[in-house]
Amino acid sequence: MSPFVWFSQCMHLPETARTEERIIMEETLEQILRNYTQTDLNIITILQDIENIFGYIPEEAVYWFSRKLDIPASRFFGTATFYSQFHLKPRGKNIITVCRGTACHVKGSERLINRLRLELDIPNDDDTSSDSRFTLEKVNCIGACGIAPVTIVNRQVHGNITLGKLMKQIKKIKSSE
Repeated sequence: MSPFVWFSQCMHLPETARTEERIIMEETLEQILRNYTQTDLNIITILQDIENIFGYIPEEAVYWFSRKLDIPASRFFGTATFYSQFHLKPRGKNIITVCRGTACHVKGSERLINRLRLELDIPNDDDTSSDSRFTLEKVNCIGACGIAPVTIVNRQVHGNITLGKLMKQIKKIKSSE
């Protein structure tokens, strides 16, 4: 079970139904809280820890820290929505980032995005497939215009990417799971 599914299930349990999973989840959050109080007081550090553990920032975790630290939840959400490194929705197991900078756009990044949506069955109004296997991210510029169009597939940069090369990578990922 993925951490975010597990976390969501744990957080929606009634308070009286303290299962072992809920206790483990709270211990995880308590450890982040201990790290936070032993070092510098920094909301960004808490959000980074939550994101690293769960893959995104669950709303329930923000409210948990808000209560524990007596800091308005709006400060957590404001920080999380300001920085693009934070995600408030669960992300897919595989992250595919497509650059939409000028050079990449001229060399066909929109065609790559449209094909990925079809191949991965990602609706136009969402960025993650319904089976949570893939997330498609679009960024304004990766800063590698010399090798446009550029994609990042699970943290590996691929320059001069073609539709054929990209689909080959997708098929490789699908077959390995």
